[in-house]
This record gives sequence, structure tokens and C-alpha cells, in this order.
Amino acid sequence: MTEVIFVGTSDAFGAGGRRQSAYVLRTEEGSTLVDCSGTTLTGLNVLGIERDEISTILISHYHGDHFMGIPQFLLAAIYEDKRRAPLNIAGPSGVEERVRSLCTLVGYGLEGREIPFPLIFHDLTADEEMEIGPVCVTPFNALHQESTQPHGLIMRLAGGHQVVYTGDTGWFEGLSQYTQDADLFICECTSYDRGLDFHINFRDIYEHREKLGARRVILTHLGPSMSSRRGSCPMETADDGLKITL
Repeated sequence: MTEVIFVGTSDAFGAGGRRQSAYVLRTEEGSTLVDCSGTTLTGLNVLGIERDEISTILISHYHGDHFMGIPQFLLAAIYEDKRRAPLNIAGPSGVEERVRSLCTLVGYGLEGREIPFPLIFHDLTADEEMEIGPVCVTPFNALHQESTQPHGLIMRLAGGHQVVYTGDTGWFEGLSQYTQDADLFICECTSYDRGLDFHINFRDIYEHREKLGARRVILTHLGPSMSSRRGSCPMETADDGLKITL
């Protein structure tokens, strides 16, 4: 059985009082956390998801609302959970330096700190598949601020299930080639109307919905104009705590 749990579904600013980006892919082989915002640990606790359950963290890009929660996750793993199982952290090029620098910047530096479990970093490269823990992930280039190294993620799970996640991106014509035959397409949709070049809006995704080829599409990363339309627009929208079975 494969479950997808939407831990945080708001935009960067917590629209609608919801948590920021984080998703758990749970399989019998282990669980993967996709993005880890500053509100993720709260979300995991609210939803009863143990941090020790997570064997892999995937980072879509280097914006704070997608990876700012990693220092707290690591500190909790060391001191609260007494973790011993390996933890994989995978992200765009330079992920280890990014994570270590972030930990130092927020006062949770890893240098000189004993880490009682193997902490393994993996650099992801666009269009190259990598098997990490319970997931085979293939990143693809997304249309977002280049300095954040934005990637969408194609994730193949046990049982043949495939989940595609945009990360943050504006609509681009090649997007639909990555979503064909996916069991689930988790698509960011920050705003209802056009206007932000680097975020998908509802009008664009609705116009191109027939091209996507995914069995199920769920909109997330909802800003104010989309948060207020949750459950009432013509496409399925996510909310914190949504759990689906593939």
C-alpha cells in the first residue's frame, strides 16, 4: 500500500492559516519526505507521523519554505528521537553545503556535533534517475528563480506507483511530458489569475489540463486567491492533512 500525506499545502506565507510545503510518501519499504518547510515538524506531530519513519528527504529547490525545516529535523533526530537509522537528504547540486550552511546560520551547526546515525547527502541532476531509500527519483528542470536551482520530481515507488511533484514553477510547454501516466500529479497553483511568471496559476493549469495525462491531479502551494477557493474550483485542491491511497 502506498499513501501520500499532504503535511503542508500553503504558499510561502501561510495563506489560509495552513502549513508550508511538505509531503510524505509512505510505502512498506519506508517513507520519503518531499520538501521540509519551517512548519513541517509541527505538521508531522499533528498528523502523528514519527520522524524516525522518514528515511529520505527530497528537496525540490532552495527556497526557505521548501527546505528551512531541515535543521530542526536533524536536531530533533539527534536529541529527541535518538535516531540510529540512516537518513538520506537529496537535493539540487551542492545539497550538503547548502544544508550545513543553513544549520550554521540558524544556530544549529553540525560541525563538531556528534551525529549518531549515518547522514548521507545526494546531489540530484536533471533527467538522471537515482534510487534513494524507498524511492527512485528523476528530477526535471522547472521554471522558477534560477538561483534556487528549481526542480520538479518524478518519483517511482514500490508497486509501480508514480508520483510527480512540480516543486515551484511557472507553466512551461514541456511540463506535461513529465506527468504522463502518473498515478498522482501534485501541482503547485499559487494564484487563481495570471500574473506571476514563476508560479503556476489556476487559469493556466485548467487550460492545459487535458495534456497532463495523469490519473489524478491535486493542486497545492495555494496562495490567498486559491486558498479561498479550496473545494469549490473545477479541479481538486489540497488541504493540510489530506491523505490518499494509491
